[in-house]
Amino acid sequence: MIVAIAASAPAAQSKNLKKMKRVLFFSIPLLAALNLFAKETYIGPGPNAQERLQEALILMEEGDTLIIKSGYYKFEDGLSLDVDDVTVKGEGIDSTILDFKNQQSGAQGLLVTSDRVTLSDFSILDAKGDALKVIGAKGINMINLKTEWTGGPKSTNGAYGFYPVESEDVLIDGCVAIGASDAGIYVGQSKNIIVRNSIAQYNVAGIEIENSYYADVYNNLASHNTGGILVFDLPDLPQQGGHHIRVFDNKSIDNDTDNFAPEGNIVGEVPRGTGIIIMANSDVEIFDNLMSGNGTVNLSIVSYGDETDDPNYYPHPKNIQVHGNIYGPSGFDPDIETGDLAKALFEISGGNMPDIFWDGIVPLSQIIFGQPDDERLIIAEEDASFLTIKPIKYMLGFSDPTNTNKDDFKGEISPLKEINIETF
Repeated sequence: MIVAIAASAPAAQSKNLKKMKRVLFFSIPLLAALNLFAKETYIGPGPNAQERLQEALILMEEGDTLIIKSGYYKFEDGLSLDVDDVTVKGEGIDSTILDFKNQQSGAQGLLVTSDRVTLSDFSILDAKGDALKVIGAKGINMINLKTEWTGGPKSTNGAYGFYPVESEDVLIDGCVAIGASDAGIYVGQSKNIIVRNSIAQYNVAGIEIENSYYADVYNNLASHNTGGILVFDLPDLPQQGGHHIRVFDNKSIDNDTDNFAPEGNIVGEVPRGTGIIIMANSDVEIFDNLMSGNGTVNLSIVSYGDETDDPNYYPHPKNIQVHGNIYGPSGFDPDIETGDLAKALFEISGGNMPDIFWDGIVPLSQIIFGQPDDERLIIAEEDASFLTIKPIKYMLGFSDPTNTNKDDFKGEISPLKEINIETF
């Protein structure tokens, strides 16, 4: 409890102090009582593990901790949790393993629909649908968890490993995501997000932040995916206009897995060998990352290209800042068979693929009068090749409608603020 004391005369200050003492006198025993009644429950492997674990999740009360002991647990149904202020933890991602290979019912391995939940130290394997889905949570910690489809990249794998949506104060820390047919680590339509210290491999998208506000993505490894890190904003969703996203201190390297998304998925358009893609977001800062070994392109900044009838949707990126990154080899094996990005870039570049690509698409008014200063792309990179399209020349069929001079995009970097999430 926070008690605010305004400046006042000495007598009033004394009265306020007495009130505060009374508040503390009654609050401290109450907190102690709540902690006293919180309990720890242990579940071990063996007969009826599915029923015993689901029952324990249902019977949890606020403040409780459920510990899933080391072992290999086989499930035929999905699990669910809908109790606030609880902790569910295993004894390590290589020790507590929840196997859903034979799952017959449920759209995900574990579904969480409550607030201020901490999940840690277990693995979810081969879920029928999404491995770990969180809907509408205010406060969700996912720490030292693993999701994996063990049969390798397949379109029949579940779409998402970690899948918090419509949530607030989201922490994904020290997690591993392997084999998702959409995104290994995905956060959508959410606010106040931290994704850090995690590994995403052999997914279509390694890490994806979609239609979300205020996110920090840092100190992660995204490798051997189709695309390493995606920051997307899409139409026809309740929350759109994604903004204030920082992507920094990550390694997006060697993303070389063919796209295996089911037909019709938006990530099915991502070409193999893409490091980072920014699409239709605003106020995004990309800095101090390593991008290397990506066969198509290290960094792409693009508009949403499909038609939409959504009158509220803005399809163009704006105020994107790129600085201080390290770029290794890229463009050596462009995937021109998947989507339009790689094919168009290969054609206009004559096969000389750049490290950084901006499609140059802006509203017509900005083509004529230029971009406002607060919407401009800013690039402050020393050793990186760059290419953008000049829209008017491109539309008129000029032989060279490109600009490769990144000095035209110099400007003062205005760092975005660090993201803070509410702890519990």
